[in-house]
Amino acid sequence: MSTLANSSNIFWHECPVGKTERHKLLNQKGCVVWITGLSGSGKSTLACSLSRELHSRGKLSYVLDGDNLRHGLNKGLGFSAEDRTENIRRVGEVAKLFADAGLICIASLISPYGKDRDACRAMLADANFIEVFMNMSLSLCESRDAKGLYKLARAGKIKGFTGIDDPYEPPLNCEIEIQEKDGVCPTPSAMAGQVVSYLEDKGFLQDQ
Repeated sequence: MSTLANSSNIFWHECPVGKTERHKLLNQKGCVVWITGLSGSGKSTLACSLSRELHSRGKLSYVLDGDNLRHGLNKGLGFSAEDRTENIRRVGEVAKLFADAGLICIASLISPYGKDRDACRAMLADANFIEVFMNMSLSLCESRDAKGLYKLARAGKIKGFTGIDDPYEPPLNCEIEIQEKDGVCPTPSAMAGQVVSYLEDKGFLQDQ
């Protein structure tokens, strides 16, 4: 007895146009730039600045922003440990598809747990997953509290808020670390430049 729901009846279908052909067409190599850090650390700012810089160079990218995705793909998920894991898993799967299509996928999420980020890395060839750690202090992030979330968390109106009553696990072996200097976050262009330099060095922005 077999049913359509049985995963053993699902088979991978290969298409004649593959990743190599798409990379040649776009003159770039697909990858995932995964930006992680506390709320207010500058993840979205970097993601947008990086996307603009890549666009100016004729490179195709797409930003997967954690907040934006919770309006659609992940709108049914909360902020429990289990829902956070599923949130990151879904984004990882989508990012993998973008990278396979040949795009430079920029994923911007707090993604507080190391095991969840590692699971996303495992979805791709290791060199194609570029983890960017926004290493900004809690005090700096809290001082930049544009959304007022830290204030609400401190008042106990938000439970399970990363950095306050829920942990953030910093990356142990990230490819890129962006640090504050004298208590100030680097400029968007400086941060984007740091990532672009890495992408150039590793051949993701190839020219033919």
